[in-house]
Amino acid sequence: MTSVRGAEEELVLPGARTGREPERSLRPGPRRLSPEEVASRQRERLLDGVARTVAANGYTGARISDICRAAGVTRPVFYELFSGKEDAVLAAFRGGTKTVVRAMQRSYDEAGGAAAWPVAVRAGLGVLLDLLAQNPAFATMAVEIGSVGPAGRQARVELLAGFRRFFADAPPGPAGVARAELVDTVVGAVHAAVIRAVDEGRFADAGRGLPELLDVLVHVVVAPFTASG
Repeated sequence: MTSVRGAEEELVLPGARTGREPERSLRPGPRRLSPEEVASRQRERLLDGVARTVAANGYTGARISDICRAAGVTRPVFYELFSGKEDAVLAAFRGGTKTVVRAMQRSYDEAGGAAAWPVAVRAGLGVLLDLLAQNPAFATMAVEIGSVGPAGRQARVELLAGFRRFFADAPPGPAGVARAELVDTVVGAVHAAVIRAVDEGRFADAGRGLPELLDVLVHVVVAPFTASG
């Protein structure tokens, strides 16, 4: 299983599919697709190739020729769509994490949001862990984003800052503790736990996979804002 079906759409992350699936190929001859549609399909296939190649070889070891081979797309087409490897990896990371956060937000809202904050947090974190467990290529590529350089590290900073939205409904928290610093520390702790599990290859392993982190992560997120005293 490589996707989670939401209320309005099927969420597919980069790396969930192979670029060479027959139904995704662009056969020679007259086409009914517009040039824009052709470019969009080729871009999607390249993003899948990026995720799979970086997951297999690391960012440093991933070559553009390998990405193109995995996607079934020529090198000239790659350079029509991306300026280089860094550009393509950042596109895959930003596009995939946007999909993940959107799915988390929908589950968070459906679970009650501000009216049931701990329950909503659990729903959002559950979707995060399930999506990453079901998409190991994307999860592994996302961990590699720090190897991209300053632009990759900035993309990671922006992602973590985006998780602050889930704390807007949280209780005030302990008196005398800077709320912004507390939120960022909690987000960092969750991020570190997920990275460790991904690095260890703990995706869907029974008893120790990513979904099994849910209870711990919910406690890490909720306890600092709900503990008395």
